Amino acid sequence: MFESLKYLTGSAGASGYGSKSTGEQVTENCGDLHSITAIITGATSGIGAETARVLAKRGARLVLPARSLKAAEDAKARIISENPDTEIIVMGLDLSSLNSVRNFVSEFESFDLPLNLLINNAGKFAHEHAISEDGIEMTFATNFLGHFLLTKLLLKKMIETAKTTGIQGRIVNVSSSIYNWFSGDPIRYLGQISRNKLRDFDPTRAYALSKLANVLHTKELAQRLKQMEANVTVNCVHPGVVRTRLTREREGIVTDMAFFLTSKLLKTIPQAAATTCYVATHPRLVNVTGKYFSDCNEASTSKLGSNSTEAARLWTASEIMVSRGSKAVFDPLTSTLDYDISIKQFK
Repeated sequence: MFESLKYLTGSAGASGYGSKSTGEQVTENCGDLHSITAIITGATSGIGAETARVLAKRGARLVLPARSLKAAEDAKARIISENPDTEIIVMGLDLSSLNSVRNFVSEFESFDLPLNLLINNAGKFAHEHAISEDGIEMTFATNFLGHFLLTKLLLKKMIETAKTTGIQGRIVNVSSSIYNWFSGDPIRYLGQISRNKLRDFDPTRAYALSKLANVLHTKELAQRLKQMEANVTVNCVHPGVVRTRLTREREGIVTDMAFFLTSKLLKTIPQAAATTCYVATHPRLVNVTGKYFSDCNEASTSKLGSNSTEAARLWTASEIMVSRGSKAVFDPLTSTLDYDISIKQFK
């Protein structure tokens, strides 16, 4: 009850910010970001676009990957109209395609740019069952697996940049409190929906699974970065309830009514971008890693979301799924992954 009241009133937490804070407000003390290069996925609209606008306002160089180059160019134009000196690079990227992720990283590396900040923001809510070209359920492929590979391939660049510049690198994974809605065995369920072995596809549960994966990925990656003694942190954020283009596949009277009934709980897009901006830039969070943030304050995670065994298990499965030249085949009965990799079969 107390937490709900704090949310509704926008009462500040330990960070000095709360649910009503905006991205601009939480970055007022972040300093000049002209030395920062940031990649932000999903920056063509909604929370990602606002995050990009705020970081540009503070001086950061932006790389905006997107499936639609036109949408990315439009986003670039909007940002430059407000901040004419901003350097923005638009690149093609389809997160549901592992090959597209690899091509993006290869092209980015050809620019020989530093990389200080990676914001894994892009999200998809697939209302109909679909499978990616890599054999993975589409929501999971876009929201998690593409970002997993993107982060994996860019990590060397981030570590090198941090070592060269002395500026700590930061990775921000945008999740959602909906991850709490998932229960059960994550790998088993992913196998079932990727092989379409369920009688009915539940898009909300699939979305919750992908967001749980973001939380578990953050936990495991933080541990690995610590073991490597890398000057890079990774944290996870829940932006809050906000209406964005995430619901674009199901617009209409039902969606409109749902948002009307929950209007008192909704954040504006500038408010929803605040937690991402805070975690990405605030000096208070130097050396803070492996944490989950909501309303610009550290929050606890569920028992499943904090399970280190499940985090390690997801990591292992993800490494198999993104292996080059591989095609995923899940066994939902044994919760194992059969993977054909050219001449060798892993089980």
